[in-house]
Amino acid sequence: MQIVYSRVSTAAQSLLRQCHILTEAGLLVRIEGVAEGLRPADGVLLFEDPATTSKIPALDRPAFGKIAAKGRPGDTVTVSELLRLCRDLLDIHAVRNWCQARGVPRWPCRRGAWGRRG
Repeated sequence: MQIVYSRVSTAAQSLLRQCHILTEAGLLVRIEGVAEGLRPADGVLLFEDPATTSKIPALDRPAFGKIAAKGRPGDTVTVSELLRLCRDLLDIHAVRNWCQARGVPRWPCRRGAWGRRG
């Protein structure tokens, strides 16, 4: 399963830039006739944390908690940019350790989006 995570820090920010990157990577697809209409591509689960400060560690955010419940060995967790997931080295290590414990050992770059592939 392909799992996609996106986050903005404040209510004034938009997910538009991240959605563009994820659409270019083939992870989101446009819905015809719907303004700003996007949906996850087939086989993709999308989780979003709107208006969530980066001061909250990734593993403590609500949407990442849902990823923890859905993620399985061999899944790929992808973010548009690493800074949407983690802001400091401690958080990067915590997410890396979480992924490794679940059988997702590497960080490849997938057509512009950063991902963890099992």
